[in-house]
Amino acid sequence: MSRVDRRSRSCRWPLLTAGLLALAAFAHAAPAVLDDLEVVLPQLQPQRRAELQQRAAQWTAWSAEQRRAFLDRVEQWNAMPAAGRGAARERYQAWQALPADEQARVRAAARRFAGLPAEEREALRSRFDALDRSERRGWLLGPELGADYAALQPLLAQVPPGEHDGLLRVLRAMTPPQRHDLSVLVQRTPPQERALLRRELVSTAAANRNDWLWDRLHR
Repeated sequence: MSRVDRRSRSCRWPLLTAGLLALAAFAHAAPAVLDDLEVVLPQLQPQRRAELQQRAAQWTAWSAEQRRAFLDRVEQWNAMPAAGRGAARERYQAWQALPADEQARVRAAARRFAGLPAEEREALRSRFDALDRSERRGWLLGPELGADYAALQPLLAQVPPGEHDGLLRVLRAMTPPQRHDLSVLVQRTPPQERALLRRELVSTAAANRNDWLWDRLHR
């Protein structure tokens, strides 16, 4: 990767992370509201029941000012168009899926972005908005996979829901050189064979991944 490419990526990332953090916090402010908790709770699955009990305890612990602020945020959420709520949920889920170390990097990038002069922030927003929609969404995968998303996009396209999380775990566990070799392999693989390539990648143990990549690249 050239120095220009690295600088370009470092400029794009703070913009997305600032929005990601804001939307993650906003999406979290819209839990379900129950009119009669005591009646509904016994009908729920244990995990969902525990979540609602935790939220009810949090509500009880809040001050009147905190409750008013929360209800204001709920009202703002409900006023958003459906497409806006969908995008917010996607960003929140993407944030939740990031490893802790990448979340820390995102927060640091957001702080750096917030400290920039207004003109620089606006310039970065404009540059990010000008990116292809697929590339903008790719950065939701975090600073590691986001940087490699364009090269790996054919492998990540049309992944069955049940395979998506496992694939991302493997990709995040790979080293940058391994992901580079994988991107070369992806470009060489015909579309109809990429599903098989994904399954082989996920089923290959980490200790054998370098050998698998070398063998695949030299077939």
